Amino acid sequence: MSGQPSHESPSRRTDVSQVLAGGGEMGALARALDWCQGPVGPVDTWPQSLRTALSILLESKFPMLLCWGPQFIQFYNDPFRPILGATKHPALGKSTRETFAEAWHIVGPLFAQVMGGQAVGVEDMLVPLDRYGFLEECYFHYSYSPIRDESGDVAGVLVTCTETTARVLAERRLGMLRELASQAAESQDEPTAWRRSAGTLAASAVDLPFALIYALDRDGTTASLIGNAPRALGPPAITLDDEAAAWPLVRAIMSGEPELVRDVRRRVGDHAAGPWPELVESAMVLPIARPGLPRPYGLLVAGISPRLALNDKYRDFLTLVADQIATAIANARAHDEEKQRSEALLELDRQKTAFFSNVSHEFRTPLTLMLAPLEEALDQATGGLDRPQVELVCRNATRLLRLVNNLLDFSRIEAGRSQVSFEPTDLAELTRDLASTFASVMEQAGLAFEIDCPPLAAAVHVDRGMWEKILLNLLSNAFKFTFRGGVRVQLREVAGCI
Repeated sequence: MSGQPSHESPSRRTDVSQVLAGGGEMGALARALDWCQGPVGPVDTWPQSLRTALSILLESKFPMLLCWGPQFIQFYNDPFRPILGATKHPALGKSTRETFAEAWHIVGPLFAQVMGGQAVGVEDMLVPLDRYGFLEECYFHYSYSPIRDESGDVAGVLVTCTETTARVLAERRLGMLRELASQAAESQDEPTAWRRSAGTLAASAVDLPFALIYALDRDGTTASLIGNAPRALGPPAITLDDEAAAWPLVRAIMSGEPELVRDVRRRVGDHAAGPWPELVESAMVLPIARPGLPRPYGLLVAGISPRLALNDKYRDFLTLVADQIATAIANARAHDEEKQRSEALLELDRQKTAFFSNVSHEFRTPLTLMLAPLEEALDQATGGLDRPQVELVCRNATRLLRLVNNLLDFSRIEAGRSQVSFEPTDLAELTRDLASTFASVMEQAGLAFEIDCPPLAAAVHVDRGMWEKILLNLLSNAFKFTFRGGVRVQLREVAGCI
């Protein structure tokens, strides 16, 4: 059969133009084709049933394929052409067995059923087709109808179909993203979030023949493999300064963009593509990151299915997967930080309770010591106090005032209204005087105690009360937690600071 325009008489051309009228590009191609040498014979010999079917097919706005005779010779219209892709079109006048050879084990039995007189309808049927140089995962909503000739026998199959590949893939991927989101909501800590994300991806081998998740450590120098991913596809850990690493993680971190890896087999050997027998040839390395962070949480190495074109929708899907994992990790870290904040607040409450409890006990001692001489004076006829009693009352009143001031200071600090009173101070002398009060207890504990506070060049403006609290707290803690050796107090002026 020739694909060149025929050299026929004007009357013959008129007959062809009448039989194959309209139809846009496919109508023009059908009129230009020499049908005389083919199985269906010259156009003027075609039965009326075929002519009628073709007149409907060529003018239809719905994808249609007509397969006529025992060899299922093909006629199709313009809407059907995209289904054939780049490698099958033009297929006009060819046998369906030849055009769809890679899928004939699926399509052939359906055609046989239709030739027996029974129509067939299939929704979202998987039909792998080689349309762009590789066997592609394709889905269709088909209706196969018998076409009868003038004798009443089934002479052909009319295929009306809609390709549903985009919808099937979108629903499948949406389901996987929904599962990732669900796992993220249930993950209360970061290790669980990583592990559940890896498990969800492992169950999605159709879109992701393999998926490796590498979590970065906190200092961003090492990436560790998460979950039970195939170890043959990646080492348990990758040092980011390793230029010979199996996967280019550093490039993805530096660029902040997905990195396409085209030589998967050279890097990690042969790996079957999930449920398909083909080997994975390429992969994508994507940062698992949130905007505004200095470095990603980790990286996703996603194998690309050899039965799917790496188009914008596939790339967007992989980006959404990485983003969803990043959301899971961010939520887990936020939950962990909130837990730490709650624990810190509980600890603060415990400290406040202990503080007020201690202060309450401290109040009782000076009050008792003050009340005793006062009661004694009231019992005396003169009602007076001698000097030692007055001194005792004064000391305890001063101590009580200090405790009250501590309470007020605590309340001000908690309310954010703490006030300081700066005054020029010989800070070295003040520090030496305060520190020297610990000399005896350090000696009793067998600890060496050194006060190294040489005179400063000028007076320093400080709040003497706050400086006393700071220094005495430091020395108290040092004494409490130093079991051998010694304690040294040093004061120095460095770059205008103390």
